Amino acid sequence: MIIKFTVGNFLSFNERRTLDFEAQGISELKQNVISSHNLLRSIVVYGANSSGKSNLIKALHLMRDLVLNSVKLNDSDELEFTPFLLSAENKNTPTFFEVIFIKENKKFRYGFEYSQTKIVNEWLFTGKSSKTEKALFIRTQEGIGVSAQFEEGQGKEEATNDNRLFISLVAQLGGVISKQIMECFRNYAVLSGVTHKDYSRFSLNMLRKKLAGSKESLSLFQTLKLGFKDVQIIESEFTPTDLPKSIPKNMKDKLAKEMPGATIIALKTIHNKYDKNGKITDTVLLDSVENESEGTKKIMDLSGPIFDTLLLGNVLIIDELDSKLHPLITIQIVNLFNDPQTNPNNAQLLFATHDTNLLNADLFRRDQVWFTEKDDREQTDLYSLYDFNLPDGSKVRNDANLEKNYIRGRYGAIPFITN
Repeated sequence: MIIKFTVGNFLSFNERRTLDFEAQGISELKQNVISSHNLLRSIVVYGANSSGKSNLIKALHLMRDLVLNSVKLNDSDELEFTPFLLSAENKNTPTFFEVIFIKENKKFRYGFEYSQTKIVNEWLFTGKSSKTEKALFIRTQEGIGVSAQFEEGQGKEEATNDNRLFISLVAQLGGVISKQIMECFRNYAVLSGVTHKDYSRFSLNMLRKKLAGSKESLSLFQTLKLGFKDVQIIESEFTPTDLPKSIPKNMKDKLAKEMPGATIIALKTIHNKYDKNGKITDTVLLDSVENESEGTKKIMDLSGPIFDTLLLGNVLIIDELDSKLHPLITIQIVNLFNDPQTNPNNAQLLFATHDTNLLNADLFRRDQVWFTEKDDREQTDLYSLYDFNLPDGSKVRNDANLEKNYIRGRYGAIPFITN
């Protein structure tokens, strides 16, 4: 479970900003809180276009990628370094990433700073609170200091190249604690809500093999009444006619020569057939890619990551979750995470959206609603509805009309459109 994530000097984030999953001491929607650790089950992020919502999610994605893959880099490889470019002081300032999380009931704080060519600083702490936490290792430009509690890292300091993370190296060499840290990063997925083909194969494979989550996915399809009565996975030998009509014939012929004997796996939806009186006379199989709506295809593609996350108690992060979806369907997905009955393993959901229909006190607590907004220097600020101060200095009430007030600009984070 993620407790906090902090980013600094990355894309539109200049100064450090922190996203906090810790639940505040408010009374509404207590079921939305993981009571054993006082953490929120979900967070939604609002903001104008180009305000930094996607950059927040990109930061989480990049940190994950660097942790999991830096050990594979060659000595001369450069790191993906995209600092805030609109400040004269940032030319030589490293990017900052830090995450606080819980793994097997242990609390860790791990982070690093880096430039285009090297890891500048890196650290790992553990402990129940900031006052009692102890350093497992600290890396600076002078070297790496390893504590006795992190015995797995001792003797490996000199083997760490400038552009590789120490935690990744120690994990590769069999470290127990470091493997736990790596597992935390593997256990959160970052997805696009606009282009969902990247994870369609994952969901298709889950349904085809009837893996864990397939039953729940089929139940969700029925609950949402997407227009079909069931789905069926068809496996067949590849022929050019299996390809979408939009692909030119010469390309189909080329693929046919390159893929002899290949197996095509297709998701078909089963629809009822009716006579003129509305009586069901038969069923028909339709190809989901060719015949279902974009929203329906997204739900089917997204079902795999959703239920995999819920069943394993992981973290799911989605940019523009609402894209192509009706607001009521988005609410249904959010409720899967907010409801302890459908989320008994304490999975977490973080997503960005423009859908103001979700801004109501029946779905989110005030500490679950976050905003991104750029200031007059074009740097992103990140704040929660709970922390927001109204012009008279008061806090937002739990019975406020959140959607109406947000659209009217009372909480900021909306487009400034000139008249």
